[in-house]
Amino acid sequence: MSADTALPAASCYLDEETFRLSCGLFLEHSHSLNDGWTWEMFSGSEKEGYMKKTVMVPCRLSSTPCQRRMVDDTDGLAEDEQLSEQDESAGELPGAEGQAVLRYEYHVLYSCSYQIPILYFRASTLEGRSLSLEEVWKNVHPNYQQRLRQGPWDTITQQEHPLLGQPFFMLHPCKTEEFMRPALETAHAERMGVNYIVTWLSVVGPVVGLDVPLSYALAVGAPVPGTSASAAASASTAASAPASTSTSAPD
Repeated sequence: MSADTALPAASCYLDEETFRLSCGLFLEHSHSLNDGWTWEMFSGSEKEGYMKKTVMVPCRLSSTPCQRRMVDDTDGLAEDEQLSEQDESAGELPGAEGQAVLRYEYHVLYSCSYQIPILYFRASTLEGRSLSLEEVWKNVHPNYQQRLRQGPWDTITQQEHPLLGQPFFMLHPCKTEEFMRPALETAHAERMGVNYIVTWLSVVGPVVGLDVPLSYALAVGAPVPGTSASAAASASTAASAPASTSTSAPD
């Protein structure tokens, strides 16, 4: 499918309908991988919601890269209890002295103001203490710290979650056009369809420890023009029904 039927040429923006359709395709592949992404409805409306994934991060509060483990929302509490029992006082893993267990929760929302997706996240210790902005910055991989050194607080900021009204960190969208435009222009020139969510999240996610497997880029295409969001929702819901009670795709 040619890119000009999926996204305007050289445009780094997308409309809300394309956002929901792109999320639906992304979620279908996530369910096939058991990768932990779900669609969370807000106020009972599938049209207003966000993609969510929770990851447990055994990590020092330093520049040392962390080993990450994905935790399904349905059994996250049980694993939290197991880890807590291992070392309730320090929140450490056996045999990993000084390695604190951290929980990262990622939300992908659509911004009507910017007309692009935005990555919100929050991070806390196993005991429930929220990480400060400085601690979050210290957990950014050294390679990304080097690139963002000129303006770290402009890249990662603390904002109120637009749907939940709770304090979250967010990756500021001001640089989105800078990296999305070349990717979309290349795809358009080669008449290739692009799933905006896959391309965008593959770039911004790793900055805050969220990795996107390569199979997403290989398997998830652009939304087909004329496909209804409800059709994508039905397909994704069917795929995730046995594993999760969360709605798996937007309508």
